[in-house]
Amino acid sequence: MDSDELKSRSKIFAHRCIKLSTALPKTTLGRHVKGQLIRCATSVAANYRAVCIAQSKASFISKISIVIEETDESAFWLELIMDEKLLKTNLVNLLFTEANELTAIFISLRKTASSRK
Repeated sequence: MDSDELKSRSKIFAHRCIKLSTALPKTTLGRHVKGQLIRCATSVAANYRAVCIAQSKASFISKISIVIEETDESAFWLELIMDEKLLKTNLVNLLFTEANELTAIFISLRKTASSRK
């Protein structure tokens, strides 16, 4: 998967999380989770774009580490939505799987970059 495909995939992930967030209940917890999920899911896409223009290996590794943290945090909030039964699991599970797949891809990119001399 090349960088343009990952840009697209991370942006689609952000859009899907935003749409899912709008379905959350209008409770204190629902509003809190909505804000957190929107923040970290959109951060995945925005920060991956920064990764793509990193000017050094160290900058690439630093920026991809932020993307990994934000993708993993997105997975956390999606898991919490399911655990707290804020939405039906079948509505959330595909996004949760995508968050975990993206996390694994970004970790692999960081490992590859770190191992190159």
